[in-house]
Amino acid sequence: MKLVKLGSQGLVVPQVGLGCMGMTGMAHMDIYGKADEAEAIATIHRSLELGGNFLDTADLYGPLVNEQLVAKATKDRRHDYLLATKFGWEIDDNGQITWKFRADKEYVKKAAERSLRNLGTDYIDLYYLHRLDPNTPIEETLGAMSELVKEGKVRYIGLSEVSAETIRRAHAIHPITAVQTEYSLFERNAEEAGILQALEESGIGFVAYSPLGRGFISGELKSPDDLAEDDFRRSIPRFQGEQFYKNLDLLAEIQAIAAEKQVTSSQLALAWVIAKGVVPIPGTKRRKYLEENIAATDIRLSEDDLARLEAVIPLGTETGDRYDKAGMQAIDR
Repeated sequence: MKLVKLGSQGLVVPQVGLGCMGMTGMAHMDIYGKADEAEAIATIHRSLELGGNFLDTADLYGPLVNEQLVAKATKDRRHDYLLATKFGWEIDDNGQITWKFRADKEYVKKAAERSLRNLGTDYIDLYYLHRLDPNTPIEETLGAMSELVKEGKVRYIGLSEVSAETIRRAHAIHPITAVQTEYSLFERNAEEAGILQALEESGIGFVAYSPLGRGFISGELKSPDDLAEDDFRRSIPRFQGEQFYKNLDLLAEIQAIAAEKQVTSSQLALAWVIAKGVVPIPGTKRRKYLEENIAATDIRLSEDDLARLEAVIPLGTETGDRYDKAGMQAIDR
């Protein structure tokens, strides 16, 4: 798999990373169905075989157990992997999520040390602020994160779900390597909100989580009722009621283009993200889908192809919010 520069600080990653969130549940919720630990670890190992050594996790996932799973999978070959993790939701000393945001200096250090232990490593390749703490100036948070870099515990710093203004303020304190946000054919707020422009101006890389619209673009879901009762996507407006079926109509047009090119709709959607100069981190816990995702790097899309895809879901198209009300309030906009 081809390697690309992520930002301008020196980090080089494969064109497609691996989102590990679905390999464990989160706060007693299933994420995209039940996971099998042995298959999840085999998926991480297969990813490495195919050149996919960029793994994305977070202390929130589980909480904590997702990092521990990644540690199991990478322990014998830690230096062959690039590990990205995140902090920002407070997790107490009993390993429970309080659902409060914390990114003050004291907590930054505490969270980093805990992640290092859980990952079984003495350094984190890319450390993200998961969500902005409204009670802590970004300058304080970035100051604490930069100390981790000086100590050699973190190589590069990232942010997640932040506004263009926050990106510029943070980058002035310490160079930001990457910003992660949801981005797909069905979620293009990063373009509308000027985030992509701010990243380009500052030489910061962009990492797209949920590049397959939380699995919607795969086409496997035909009705909201196809989701398990405890699947957290049931709370997301994009997967609810009339909006679900409107999105299904849009997906049918994408599927028709994919069929013409003899690829899956998921592969076409990933190829679009890659063509936009973005590094997608599709999540999967099975080798079958991992191989399909990585094969998308072989697809070449022309300018006409990109324009045709974007005409299906133009900027401003209503596809439904990507989180429930509380989740949207956590996004820095």
